[in-house]
Amino acid sequence: MPQSAPLSVPRPVIHHSAALRAVAAALARAEAFGINVVVAVVDSNARLCAFARMPNAFLISNEVALRKAISVAMVGMPGDVLEAALTAEAPRVLAGLASTTDFTLIRGGLPILDNGVVIGAISVSGGSEAQDVTCAEAGVAAATQGA
Repeated sequence: MPQSAPLSVPRPVIHHSAALRAVAAALARAEAFGINVVVAVVDSNARLCAFARMPNAFLISNEVALRKAISVAMVGMPGDVLEAALTAEAPRVLAGLASTTDFTLIRGGLPILDNGVVIGAISVSGGSEAQDVTCAEAGVAAATQGA
């Protein structure tokens, strides 16, 4: 009996336990910095799978963190790498991307990889861009431990 065509194209996605480890590690790093942040983890389909907001984090950080994570998941690279790649493109390319819903080049989001494949993205918002990136790096390390 012939097999029917798949109804969807499966994509590898981050496991919920890895997403929760990532959030916990990013929050711990933020606490070490003495900053209040929001952490968002999305899967490879750019769908939210873990989220935390520290008390007194900037209210706008909720939306910014989610946008950072979605942007990274959609393109598979952090904002600084994409921005550097776009320098050789016509200005309309960046303008077109910037007009996409939930897109941002603000630093603080990183892809989460499993054997070189994007399975999700984490972002942090509330500190400086450098602090957000460092917190996100801690999250990536925690998410990928034992992977």
